[in-house]
Amino acid sequence: MSKGTLDALLEVKRKEGTAKFSDEKSKIYADGISSVSNSGILDSVLNVGDKAPNFILNNAVNKPVALYDTLKDGPVVLTWYRGGWCPYCNITLHYLQEKLPEFEKEGATLIALTPELPDNSLSTSEKNQLSFTVLSDVGNLVGKKYGVVFKLTDAVASIYQAGFGLQEKNGDDSNELPLAATYVIDKDGVIQFAFLDADYRQRAEATAIINSLKNLK
Repeated sequence: MSKGTLDALLEVKRKEGTAKFSDEKSKIYADGISSVSNSGILDSVLNVGDKAPNFILNNAVNKPVALYDTLKDGPVVLTWYRGGWCPYCNITLHYLQEKLPEFEKEGATLIALTPELPDNSLSTSEKNQLSFTVLSDVGNLVGKKYGVVFKLTDAVASIYQAGFGLQEKNGDDSNELPLAATYVIDKDGVIQFAFLDADYRQRAEATAIINSLKNLK
């Protein structure tokens, strides 16, 4: 079991990255984050008070999962991750798995979306031993409805393609990824909590999610 906050775990990874990357690579990644921040995405993305668009996606065993059907049973914690290749995502998914009983205690269902092709999302699920629902949003179609999708800079896209084959993992050459966004959606389909950050190394804390769920009652 992990100790402390998610941010404390992510900070270890952030420091590892700073120590490992060349100055050039660090600047490329920093410029990539600035590009997202300067794109205006954080002003246009769905936020607290907005109606969450419904979606239907197949899960890892090819069974359709509909947001609005899930909401009939209680609130939904909806979170995006970039892919199984992203160490920050894997740390976050593992942490959310540990906190899952606390979400469920508040009557909530946790759903994670990724643009990775289904075969890749299943391996991520298995690798992290996740018991919550992981859905492949191929082409970021759902992500675009929520406004969380952005295009990588050419320099970052080149590093990702050379390093692990981003385009093959996602099944397209768009070089688009979702923000590492997290929403709490109430039973009426209204967003009651939103974590939105241009920096993929920052993630929603479980305590903030749980407090939001408690406030729904």
